[in-house]
Amino acid sequence: MKPFLQLAQARTPEGAELTLHAHDMHFYLRVNRQPLMGTNASESEKVLAQLACARLSGKPEVRVLIGGLGFGFTLRRVLELVGTDARVQVAELLPEVVAWNREFLSTVNGLLLEDARVEVNVEDVFQVIARAPAAHYDAILLDVDNGPIAMVQDGNARLYQPQGFDAITHALKPGGRVTFWSASTDHAFAKRLNKAGFKVETVAAKAYPQAKRCTHTIFVADRRG
Repeated sequence: MKPFLQLAQARTPEGAELTLHAHDMHFYLRVNRQPLMGTNASESEKVLAQLACARLSGKPEVRVLIGGLGFGFTLRRVLELVGTDARVQVAELLPEVVAWNREFLSTVNGLLLEDARVEVNVEDVFQVIARAPAAHYDAILLDVDNGPIAMVQDGNARLYQPQGFDAITHALKPGGRVTFWSASTDHAFAKRLNKAGFKVETVAAKAYPQAKRCTHTIFVADRRG
């Protein structure tokens, strides 16, 4: 039986234990010993990117913001979909996650951090959105925490409330799109998005291509006007 190896450990700003593991050619992140993500279940992260960038193909000089690096699958798919002149920002709260991608995950997606189109910001994505110029981004992708319901980091809650909606609306171009990854569906969240002025679609997504059912949810919200 192949061992389940712990490669690295860090603490979130609120004190939760984050650990990186390797097992049978895959990598896993755990928070306080509970599974957070794995390289064997990345399909919904790619769907997050596909839905966000669906209307950007062939469009010049697009600007995209990704909140949450994870194992880089969302970043990979975005880079596949946008042009060579695009600018893709990645906001990751934990410097250790960025370092682990470069040190341990170069064979996964870690090398993409060196792509000339990519800018990595080690900070809270809310702060990046809040300081953005008006109508700056064509698309914003948020794979932060476990979505609007399950919170690993308490400060993430504001992304799913009117404060976050206002900041996102300001930062998006008219007709721009924000996509939210969620571990589960949340009808109340979709209603809040709609009330905030977004055109909202809820899309079910599989964790991996061979899955028999969809267990994750992508909220797709277009800025009206």
